[in-house]
Amino acid sequence: MNIEDRTNNFQKKLIGFNIKGFTANCRAANLLMGMFAALPVSLALPVDALQVQVNPNNPQLGDTVSVMINLDNPENANNPTVISGDKTYPAFKIAPNQYRALIPTTPLEKAGTRTLRISGDGQVQNLSVQVGKRTFPVQRINLPPGKAGVDATEFELKRVAAFKALQTPQKYWSGTFLKPNGGRISTIYGVRRYYNGKFADDYYHRGVDYAGAAGSPVVAPAAGKVALVGKVSQGFRVHGNVVGIDHGQGVTSIFMHLSRINVKEGDFVKAGQLIGAVGSTGAATGPHLHWGLYVNGLSVDPTPWRTKVVE
Repeated sequence: MNIEDRTNNFQKKLIGFNIKGFTANCRAANLLMGMFAALPVSLALPVDALQVQVNPNNPQLGDTVSVMINLDNPENANNPTVISGDKTYPAFKIAPNQYRALIPTTPLEKAGTRTLRISGDGQVQNLSVQVGKRTFPVQRINLPPGKAGVDATEFELKRVAAFKALQTPQKYWSGTFLKPNGGRISTIYGVRRYYNGKFADDYYHRGVDYAGAAGSPVVAPAAGKVALVGKVSQGFRVHGNVVGIDHGQGVTSIFMHLSRINVKEGDFVKAGQLIGAVGSTGAATGPHLHWGLYVNGLSVDPTPWRTKVVE
């Protein structure tokens, strides 16, 4: 056998080996593809890093809507944000990989669907929240001709507005809020009013009034830092002697018409700590305590905060 014959035989054997190998490889590939095809599709998809939970499930006007956000890679991004309407609400860290944004609702809004746009970890989620209608009591007040109400001073308005706008990153409160006074509730949150037969579109009672006796103790409903102390002598004509507590993360409490103040700005107070006494200073017709709870600058109903834990 010459060299040419040996070469031809070798090529035939080589070609035959390749064909058999190719056929075997195809069968193995088909088998492997079949195995992967039998696996659930979800295993091939990335895990959603943005997990969102909204509470309460069925909020009503005046409620605070809590948006809980869990992130897989928070170190790779800034704090998440929540957009509702034309407002952006910050989400603050409350646990490892967990953030929470608080969205206020008020009697001045209309019930219906709220669309929340949550951004974090480079992802975006759109959620719909149904805010239920709530009927608020109505008062009718008739003022005599030429009767002028007490006007707040510019200094008073600026100090109070700056206080309500606080969004301190730290969370100071824990658990449910306490009653700030032992008196009965004389005026609930959200009362609407007619003045001389005309409905006041922009008015609602921004807090809860306690008919405590003059001089009865006023305590902090939750822990926080005293961020506002105002007195009638400084020009607080409407609020009277007033104390404001920053509970952190956009939540603030204001206590009006006090007869005595027991704290100073910068003090850190614990839940139940004495901060003042009931009085009738400012625009008050008699001794009572007005407690207003604000979330990101808007007055919300304090009652749910006293019965449910907002973490």
